[in-house]
Amino acid sequence: MCGIVGYIGGQEAAPILLKGLHRLEYRGYDSAGLALVNQSGDLNVYKCKGKVSDLEDYLMDKDATGTIGIAHTRWATHGIPDNVNAHPHFSRSGKIALIHNGIIENYRVIKDALIANGYTFRSNTDSEVLVNLIEYVRDTHGCSLEEAVRVALKQVVGAYAIAILEKDNPDEIIAARQSSPMVIGIGNGEYFLSSDAASIIDYTNDFVYVKDGEVAIINRHKPLSIVNLDNQPASIDITKLELSISELEKGGYDHFMLKEINEQPRTIFDCIRGRISPETGEVKLSGVTDNREKFINARRIIFVACGTSWHASLIGEHLIEDICRIPVEVEYASEFRYRNPIIRPDDIVIAVSQSGETADTLAAIRLAKEAGAFVYGICNVVGSSIARGTDSGTYIHVGPEIGVASTKAFTGQVTVMAMLALAIGKERGTVSDEYYREVSEGILSLPDKIAEVLREDEHIAGLSKVFTYARNFIYLGRGYNYPAALEGALKLKEISYIHAEGYPAAEMKHGPIALIDAEMPTVVIATGQDTYEKTISNIEEIKARGGRIIALVRKGDTRILGIADKVIEIPEITECLTPILSSIPLQLMAYHIAVCKGRNVDQPRNLAKSVTVE
Repeated sequence: MCGIVGYIGGQEAAPILLKGLHRLEYRGYDSAGLALVNQSGDLNVYKCKGKVSDLEDYLMDKDATGTIGIAHTRWATHGIPDNVNAHPHFSRSGKIALIHNGIIENYRVIKDALIANGYTFRSNTDSEVLVNLIEYVRDTHGCSLEEAVRVALKQVVGAYAIAILEKDNPDEIIAARQSSPMVIGIGNGEYFLSSDAASIIDYTNDFVYVKDGEVAIINRHKPLSIVNLDNQPASIDITKLELSISELEKGGYDHFMLKEINEQPRTIFDCIRGRISPETGEVKLSGVTDNREKFINARRIIFVACGTSWHASLIGEHLIEDICRIPVEVEYASEFRYRNPIIRPDDIVIAVSQSGETADTLAAIRLAKEAGAFVYGICNVVGSSIARGTDSGTYIHVGPEIGVASTKAFTGQVTVMAMLALAIGKERGTVSDEYYREVSEGILSLPDKIAEVLREDEHIAGLSKVFTYARNFIYLGRGYNYPAALEGALKLKEISYIHAEGYPAAEMKHGPIALIDAEMPTVVIATGQDTYEKTISNIEEIKARGGRIIALVRKGDTRILGIADKVIEIPEITECLTPILSSIPLQLMAYHIAVCKGRNVDQPRNLAKSVTVE
């Protein structure tokens, strides 16, 4: 959701900025632009609706020289996607250019005040209001640009990551953040700026994560300086990030999503490596052992998450209640933060997010900490806001996820939750040695069993072609696999634009059965042992109404094979881990249907990878 790249140094900036924007395309956007100061001192802004490739075409006959610049991909919030609303935005004088991620909530009040002082606006964006507020402060107070930024931001309500260039100061970029990610890369006599370190990893491994309420002064002739809004110096902590460039490329696959689906045997191996002993099956999570008393004495655990992470958390609820015997609630972070929830000091709040930057989840964390709860994070991106803002946590270690529709992050999250449940259950004495060993051995077997499921890709691709015609799907699951049904439906919606809904199988008779006909396929996850006979009854009810069934079954199941229209097998595994294996065929089916329909799989319309605004 929106992307920022900046550069200042001795190289030509435009190629670096454009490469960075390409790396940020996964986040979702509708326009792109850049601003450069050339050797003649001209501040040139070029922007257009569409893709980064459209911007590159637009630049072909333009002066895109200069060794300092800022660039942006925009996901529309205020104003339609067009050339005018695209970033960067000029101030009224044309001397200041700004790019902005986030939302300025009180922009209307500020805009009205500026209009009363003679300002006019070209766009419908809140971002243009901010750049003009900065210029107004500078002109009124006769101060430096950095001071004008600090004064202006004290008047702003909302979220932002901003970068600013000034025509008359071609040696400096001013950047600031509040509730929106920003990182500065430190090179050899040069600096890089981004909303995601992955976009600038080609040039440096040394990064400084800007914190909320901080302003960075990035000058080509001076050491990096960071201050807070009151001009008090802030600490500068350099983090060395190890990230393989190959992880950011497609590696011969047609789409990042397909690559990331096929990476899951390796990513789950990386997720569990060093956390479960292959010899003893013992699970060791430092986040649990270092906070043993918190988990032993927890009255309740609350998961807060959004989207796919919320589905993973529903499985986490089953795991922890089953293994640890602690009451668990799963909350949409966006609802949790606004409904005045009851949070006690002996509650544990677990925040789940792939990016570690989800705005609603970050707000839920702040609410939980204010109430005195212990906050635990499960995320993927090292150094992200959630990783830094929680009391403790566990990384899922599945590597960069570029496809907008989450795949390997989901299975990584559920795998971490299974290990977390075992670690807590062991400390609390609520899990038998036999079941502990069964589940830990099951986790260790996941990479091989996922690889076995992936060998069904050709079969899944074939059956996907048969169902490309459908305009609606129903996904059914029970127990641990009800959240897997929700996740399967979400994947299909996200990338194929086919309407799909997930339901507990037993709830089908309470409404959804009215929709069943020959035109509406039903995907049934029929791997549960305790509810197997009841699931067969659900299948029979659908078939009696002319419905078509795609069934996920355990390997060797012959009963459902004789009833369903299409069957996909998964290997035997302990029941609490079946959602991990069940999700793989559903990811592949969504992918192949979307490809058959000619969809943009990696960048589906209207969606963003990292949702950094409400």
